[in-house]
Amino acid sequence: MSKISELLSRMTAEEKVGLLSGSDFWTTRGSERLGIPAVSMADGPHGLRKQKKNELGINRSHPSTCFPTASLLACSWDTKLAEKQGAAIGMEARAFGLGCVLGPGANIKRSPLCGRNFEYFSEEPLLSGKMAAGVINGLQSQGVSACLKHFAVNNQEDYRFWVDARVSERALREIYLASFEYALTYSKPKAMMCSYNKINGVYASENRRLLTDILRGEWGYEGIVMSDWGAVNNRAQGVWAGLDLEMPGSYGVNDAEILKAVKGEKTYFAPTVPDFPGTLTVEEIDVCAERMLRFVFDSKRAPVPCDCKAHHALARDVAAECMVLLENNGVLPLKKGASVAVIGEMAVKPRIQGGGSSRVVPYETDKPLDKIAEYAEAAYAAGYSLDRPGDVSLIAEAVEAADGKDAVIIIAGLPDGDESEGYDRKHLDIPYAQTKLIDEIIGVNPNTVVVVCAGAPVRMTFARAFDGGGNNRAAAVLMAYLGGEAAGGAIADLLFGVKNPCGKLAETFPMRLSDAPSYPNFPGDGKTVNYGEGILVGYRWYAETGIAPLFPFGHGLSYAEFEYSGLTVAEKDGGVEASVKVANVGDCDGKEIVQVYIAENNARPGARRHEELKAFEKIALKKGESRTVTLTLDRRAFARWDDNAGGFTVTGGEYVVRTGGLSRVIAVKGDKPNPKVTMYSDVNSLFGDPNAKEFLKEIAARFGEEIPDVPAENDCSDFRWYMLRNLVTMGGIGWTFEELQEKIDKVNGFDYS
Repeated sequence: MSKISELLSRMTAEEKVGLLSGSDFWTTRGSERLGIPAVSMADGPHGLRKQKKNELGINRSHPSTCFPTASLLACSWDTKLAEKQGAAIGMEARAFGLGCVLGPGANIKRSPLCGRNFEYFSEEPLLSGKMAAGVINGLQSQGVSACLKHFAVNNQEDYRFWVDARVSERALREIYLASFEYALTYSKPKAMMCSYNKINGVYASENRRLLTDILRGEWGYEGIVMSDWGAVNNRAQGVWAGLDLEMPGSYGVNDAEILKAVKGEKTYFAPTVPDFPGTLTVEEIDVCAERMLRFVFDSKRAPVPCDCKAHHALARDVAAECMVLLENNGVLPLKKGASVAVIGEMAVKPRIQGGGSSRVVPYETDKPLDKIAEYAEAAYAAGYSLDRPGDVSLIAEAVEAADGKDAVIIIAGLPDGDESEGYDRKHLDIPYAQTKLIDEIIGVNPNTVVVVCAGAPVRMTFARAFDGGGNNRAAAVLMAYLGGEAAGGAIADLLFGVKNPCGKLAETFPMRLSDAPSYPNFPGDGKTVNYGEGILVGYRWYAETGIAPLFPFGHGLSYAEFEYSGLTVAEKDGGVEASVKVANVGDCDGKEIVQVYIAENNARPGARRHEELKAFEKIALKKGESRTVTLTLDRRAFARWDDNAGGFTVTGGEYVVRTGGLSRVIAVKGDKPNPKVTMYSDVNSLFGDPNAKEFLKEIAARFGEEIPDVPAENDCSDFRWYMLRNLVTMGGIGWTFEELQEKIDKVNGFDYS
């Protein structure tokens, strides 16, 4: 008998149920009698928010390294880098004696306005899932359990506690669940956290289809599922659905609800789905208790030392690997020793993270002004006030400081209160005082570089890519996102060429808010939110509609220059292998992210006409070096969700494979033959198809005619121009739709017997 089985056999019903609820805000419930330890946990995901007491206070946590947020980390497209950051956070968790870190978050960036977008990786589920897996693998390499969150369809902060996300099955499977599915494919998190919201009418915390049928039945997940803090509604139904752990504890209230359900007594909350019988069995309690015991004993708590100075240096390196050079007319990199003006209060009061439960108290924070001054003669002017975002009185002094300098560096972006858990943004604009400042500074010094600090896209009227607005455009734009405590050093390293920019956007930057795919349906009416854009999330929408973004998904510049050549694609193991040669033809060493996209090579209804990312790899190339990169596209890369089949299926046909401006076409065998004939085919189109000969004769016989091998030219017999479905509704042929479909299937060569 295993240790866990032996423990279960000795536990009372009350003790088993006790395992399924926290003892306080941050700790699971242990048992001194049975030798079951408690697991302490803390918020992540880009650093630790280890509370000093049993409380929820946002700014009352122990100091910890504040690493780049997920929105920036994703721009590295480097899963190994994500693993390094995760491992460092895991080391610090062990130093605090923690057994579980609440993160990373793998929710899709549906709208650029989501207040928590800085905590999430991407609009693309493959990139999001693989980056999340990197963080998870890093955390768990230190013996600390990772908790992947928020499962699922948590894409807004407004109304998040109760909003019902109405999303099609195809969009759910290909976009919103896929991000988590990919994370589970490339890692094995020991915990997952369910979201607050409803999904198609059922709360995530009591959604058996989500937590048991899909997560465990289809994907094979073996860890625990815990609630988000306060996300539990009907606790008994939650156990039935597969919710193992309620956090925080409910002071025994919900333990009593579970025990009443086991005894067949009426619980306070009525079932919200007809499948839940309203009662629980001992076996159902045992399943959750067993999972909790495995989690408890798998989570190591013995403290280990960590080097926080080394982690600060790592945070600087990570940030530099991720920041995205959006535009550059050649002004960058700046020369060391140059005379520069550094403008913006964020240069001395840096914005390094977002607000809410992920907020870290950093050990130390690099100021961009101080780090820039290590490379150049730097004069400073505030230019704007973070406390008074509409105040333009500081602009004149900044303009004077900028005049005559070799270059100007403006540190701009969103004020601290604009991005946080708990509420969404209402617009894409940075404060007016900043846009006016940038415009006037460019007017006196064209060598102006704008560094943007924000956790999500903002409108950039100063960018040369912006369509409309004033004439003054920046010489270069660096998207720094929220870079953590060492972001100031990373910004200086990139501006002065100590590091070469190599980040690429993990999300699309819209030209204006109304261009965003979710714009008509975000954030809903307070009760429901309709995911009307379906699978056309992010770059898929812009490709499908032809709307030009400000900056596209996957965009990012380098001081190096790369050339692609010799793309080949070939079948391998049921999938496709793509190989391409990449050469660094620039004047410096650099890194390139090879991105492989596919699209179906036809325009039939329902086809994947737009390109989708299916593989990527980041490579380092020295000046003059070249390398052949080979990436594998498995069967899933070519599959789409099929509601009729109830799963992912591959449609046979030609697919375009593209990378680095090169493309090749390859034929891919489908999971079943493409239907040549459908209900919407006309009778006349069946002539010449040998498989349809008997079908045609049968149709003609119903009309009292004979079918020649070749129809006469201009033969206008009525039935020959019928759509097949109209034979049932208009032709009086005497078949049901089901009978007609069986005959069509035979023509197509389908055999479902």
